[in-house]
Amino acid sequence: MTAERQERNGDGPRTGFRPGIALIGLLAGLVAAFAALAGGPSPAAAQTTERVIVNRYTGLAIEGYDPVAYFTDARAEPGRPDFEASHAGAVWRFRNESNRASFVAYPGIYGPRFGGYDPIDLARGVTYAGNPRLWLIVNQRLYLFGREQNRDVFAADPASALREADARWPALEQGLAR
Repeated sequence: MTAERQERNGDGPRTGFRPGIALIGLLAGLVAAFAALAGGPSPAAAQTTERVIVNRYTGLAIEGYDPVAYFTDARAEPGRPDFEASHAGAVWRFRNESNRASFVAYPGIYGPRFGGYDPIDLARGVTYAGNPRLWLIVNQRLYLFGREQNRDVFAADPASALREADARWPALEQGLAR
């Protein structure tokens, strides 16, 4: 089953232009612009507390893939060095300025849940980095998986997997090296 066919809203697969996400992106850009003009703090501050997987050699979150593109383009797209933002101790890359602005305004919406760790492995009590090319969006949240089999198990029963992962995540997150 392809990632593009995974998210469903009761009316079949979601692909192509998504007006709700486009509106969020537009609003995010406006909020970020007003905050910058007013000299206020970035809206991204204090939005996400989850530990994010960062490549120790590059400093990139989710291997440089654009986290907003999963929502707007329904596919994994590499970001560009021209459009970067720092958040949660990581450098995030984006395909364009609009995606960057959306993320800066709402990192808790676009960043991968559990910091990019595989939720099936979390449910088993272990931390295993998700692969940005193996993903699903469920209940408007991005999840990354270390193996295709884990993605398929999650897709079959996300509620059960999330119950277990949510229960184990706080202790596992505390055990991660800083």
